[in-house]
Amino acid sequence: METIGAALSWASRRLGLETVDRFPPGHAYARTRWDKAYFDIASDVAPEEIERRIVAAIDATPSVFAHIEHPTPRMQRALIAQIGARMRRACGVPGDLLGLLIQAFQSPHTREALPGLRQAISATQGLEPAQRAQALLAFLAEHAAQGDVIEAAGAAPKPIK
Repeated sequence: METIGAALSWASRRLGLETVDRFPPGHAYARTRWDKAYFDIASDVAPEEIERRIVAAIDATPSVFAHIEHPTPRMQRALIAQIGARMRRACGVPGDLLGLLIQAFQSPHTREALPGLRQAISATQGLEPAQRAQALLAFLAEHAAQGDVIEAAGAAPKPIK
């Protein structure tokens, strides 16, 4: 009975009948997890396409970033691009999105999208949320000015002001 169950499970995954919530074992970002309720990705989708779909979801609705554990650098860059877009539209400080980025780095297993991002976030530990947001914005603005912030779509970066 176990053998039949295992075979059915394997066939279901291979046919794309299941929804995945992580990259396959052995993938460079195998620790990355997402909530299946927000990202309906079939089990037969290639890892590159999985990441592309999640990045597209972040571009469309940045708040879904909250439902990702250990986001990949590309996913982080998508959120950073949305932070920059909100700043350019003069919508005020996007504290909610900055908070999501800060939350992602509570785990030591999250890889940095920008060199020094983890250090910049940990340096604000203990500050009020508004102060943390301002400090992180300053860090992102500095990297945008240096050309280190890469938009998710691959377009030229626009400075965060």
